[in-house]
Amino acid sequence: MTVLELCQDAVAASAVIKQLTTEKKNELLRDMVEAIETRLDAILEANAEDVAAARAAGTSATLVDRLTLTERRAAGLTAAIRTIIDLPDPSGRVVEGWTRPNGLRIERVLEPLGVIAVIYEARPNVTAEVAALCLKSGNCAVLRGSSTAMRTNRAIMAALHAAIAAHPGVPAAVVQLVEDPSREAALELMRAKGHIDLLVPRGGPDLIASVERNATVPTVIDGAGNCHLYVDGTARREMATEVVVNAKTSRPSVCNAIETLLVHKDLVSGWLPQALDELAGAGVEVRGCAEVCEAWPKAVAATAEDWATEYLDLVLAVRVVSDVDEAIAHIRQWGTGNAEGIVAQDIDVANRFAREVDSGSVFVNASPRYSDGGEFGYGVEIGVSTQKLHARGPMGLTSLMTAKNVVWGTGQTRKVA
Repeated sequence: MTVLELCQDAVAASAVIKQLTTEKKNELLRDMVEAIETRLDAILEANAEDVAAARAAGTSATLVDRLTLTERRAAGLTAAIRTIIDLPDPSGRVVEGWTRPNGLRIERVLEPLGVIAVIYEARPNVTAEVAALCLKSGNCAVLRGSSTAMRTNRAIMAALHAAIAAHPGVPAAVVQLVEDPSREAALELMRAKGHIDLLVPRGGPDLIASVERNATVPTVIDGAGNCHLYVDGTARREMATEVVVNAKTSRPSVCNAIETLLVHKDLVSGWLPQALDELAGAGVEVRGCAEVCEAWPKAVAATAEDWATEYLDLVLAVRVVSDVDEAIAHIRQWGTGNAEGIVAQDIDVANRFAREVDSGSVFVNASPRYSDGGEFGYGVEIGVSTQKLHARGPMGLTSLMTAKNVVWGTGQTRKVA
């Protein structure tokens, strides 16, 4: 089938899934979990083939890590779907209501967007997680993964379709995989105006740039994660070290790992060398400004490019700043609106940082690694929006909805002025 035919089938199926009850959707999701667990050996075998092919092709360690689906990660995937089952169904929820002086009752009611497309690279868990999010919210999903993960994506999709097949009346087109990995297929999806209600690209700068250049359908950009952590002079030293090390090393290949550490000048002679020793012990290469290199000679001298780079690796740019104003100015210049953090005991400083930093998520005395749909209570996320319309930050179920105005009257008619 062509991409356009897949999208047309999804439009037809969206009228069906929109009408499913919460109980029916949850039953289908439970069957999807069971199907994934039943076919787990086949899924992991397919993934092992993808990983071997990626390594043979010289794929970066970062992308190989994202591609790899271990038993533990597979368990996390099915656990995420179970979490989605337990979440409230947003479809049909009245989010606000009021009565006008003329007696009209206005309600804003959530309803599904319709057909959601996701273009993503090397993350097979996205296939199942996005399918589950779309199903629970009453949307259809058209998924286009990369060729790197095609075997794994097919195996996961086979499990999902096996679960759907056990539910007569639910069309298979509620979840579909675009198996054509070509650029032309991606462009066709970006330009399926009238069929795709929302497109979310999840990938590197080249994919994002292509979507921004070519898409004629509505998009939410899941952009780069050039994340920062500012350690204020009032920070508790031990807390700061723990947060910094976690924020960089717990999983450096993901978009919510920090790439730049900003340190108040009062901490240079005392706290900073010890913190950098711990980071280096965890395998982190430090690229620092002149003050950092003087205080910790093992650092590599940073360039302007380092402040702009999303390393997705065990590399950290470190800069000394005079105060919170300079930290905010640095983030304003180099940040990507994904997730930023501050460690500080001065509540006024923390509040200023939280208020003035322009980002989808701001963390005070906590690791920005928590910038995640699961950690926010959304179950999982379809992406992390780095823009402001219509969603921002980790996107859960309610980000896949639109609002309809439903107006209740008692026969009112509008008079012509």
